Amino acid sequence: MDFTLDDTRVTLREVAADVFRDATDAAWNTLVTADMDVLSAMVVLTEAGRAATPLPALALGVLPLAKHGIEVPEGARVTAALHEPSDPMTSRPRTRAAGGVINGVKIGVPDAAAAHRILVPVSTDEGAAVALVDPEASGVTLNPAPTSSGHAEFSVHLVDVPYERTFDGLADLRLFAVAGACATADGVLAAALELTRKHVATRQQFGRPLATFQAVAQQIAEVYISSRTLHLATWSACWRLAEGLDAESDVDIAAHWLAEELVPAVRACHHLHGGLGLDVTYPLHRYYSLAKDLVRSIGGARHRLEALCTSN
Repeated sequence: MDFTLDDTRVTLREVAADVFRDATDAAWNTLVTADMDVLSAMVVLTEAGRAATPLPALALGVLPLAKHGIEVPEGARVTAALHEPSDPMTSRPRTRAAGGVINGVKIGVPDAAAAHRILVPVSTDEGAAVALVDPEASGVTLNPAPTSSGHAEFSVHLVDVPYERTFDGLADLRLFAVAGACATADGVLAAALELTRKHVATRQQFGRPLATFQAVAQQIAEVYISSRTLHLATWSACWRLAEGLDAESDVDIAAHWLAEELVPAVRACHHLHGGLGLDVTYPLHRYYSLAKDLVRSIGGARHRLEALCTSN
């Protein structure tokens, strides 16, 4: 497997990096309306992570809809309600679709208020499916929920809510969502590592750079190992998704690494920065906050370990 980006994706990466310096809806829509394949979408999500900018719609809504041939209006944000109380990344939804309406509760739904549609995993008489729900439909109640990064997130209460259609795409929805979180985390950790590398190379103690102290070198080496392993695991999973191969185990491996290693690695970056890492005018705290949200978005470390054991 060769994970080297071709010229088109290199250009996309550069454009995405420029776009994320301009955090406007118009810039966001420029990326979302592009005709992206899986790897191109993951390139964008990685750059979103580098800029500490959550961008869930590419993975949570656009990719699974595109795979199932469902068109998304130009510029529309599509999010997904993946979690239920005490059941993260649910594969057996308690939310029920019957008689043309949906009833249930979803939690941790990013951008629900701004979304064109919410992809809602539901149980039906035929089994689990995904329903398209208008967040402004009758019976939908959105309650804001706190996040570490401050990014908009909601619990969604559904009482006799009409839905447009259902499709058999729950497995794809979960895979794309987790792979997208891993791609974003790849960018988060790479950016935090680069900030830390520059800091310890220039910050001096006792007349020499911090990087020349053995204990500092060992700690940043551990962060580097975590970053490169996450990158390799993520792109292995994304490559299999793009090729239409069975990617469940690869996605679960990348997600387990994210859940176990991302927050400790960024915490180590904080430690190596000293007090500077806690300064709100310095960007490191944004990566730490987003890292915590990303771990929570995929169900946490214990859930990912159970998923990994089940898939293998």
